[in-house]
Amino acid sequence: MLIELKDVRKKYRRDKIEIPVLDGVSMSVSEGDFLALMGPSGSGKSTLLNLLAGIDQPSSGSITIGGTTISGLSERALANWRARHVGFIFQLYNLIPVLTAFENVELPLLLTNLSKKQRRDHVMTALDIVSLSDRAGHYPRQLSGGQEQRVAIARAIVTDPTLLLADEPTGDLDAKSGDEVLTLLQRLNHEFRKTIIMVTHDPHAAGRASHVYHLEKGTFVAA
Repeated sequence: MLIELKDVRKKYRRDKIEIPVLDGVSMSVSEGDFLALMGPSGSGKSTLLNLLAGIDQPSSGSITIGGTTISGLSERALANWRARHVGFIFQLYNLIPVLTAFENVELPLLLTNLSKKQRRDHVMTALDIVSLSDRAGHYPRQLSGGQEQRVAIARAIVTDPTLLLADEPTGDLDAKSGDEVLTLLQRLNHEFRKTIIMVTHDPHAAGRASHVYHLEKGTFVAA
């Protein structure tokens, strides 16, 4: 089992008020799964994704990914773990406008010990997988929304992460571009055996996943 969550709870404090967001979530995800997380706004989907990414820590419970219990790691250890094991795909791409597609994809590799040539090879392989090697020198403003999201996916996979996390990856795209992104995610799952967890409110997008989990008020419910 690649991912094990046991009785994970997350509360935020606002002044003296505790706001529960996740309320005893347990789940297991096998390596090579493509999982969709659905639920209404405020159900805890993005919070759960941030916990899996090591961006946030649970209030209680344990999260184990690839044999490492990440709940309770120090900030530095968590940052190192995240850089090696997690690729994150955001709804709004989060590309840096003054960098080319190549430079945006290369960013995560600047933290590694790879040589310049090795970095170039990795970047071009990632851009080739998302069918954008011919756009390597283009800036985000010269790309369509769908192309920008594919560059963002290339950036997420360039380090060959253990886990791909996608937060509403088609939420800002038209239907055609959204379908292209979903097809690409399916290809990464089937062909490259990438484990993917995707938050979405779109049943059509969720239909591309192999499993669908529904969150409501911080707990999993039957569909």
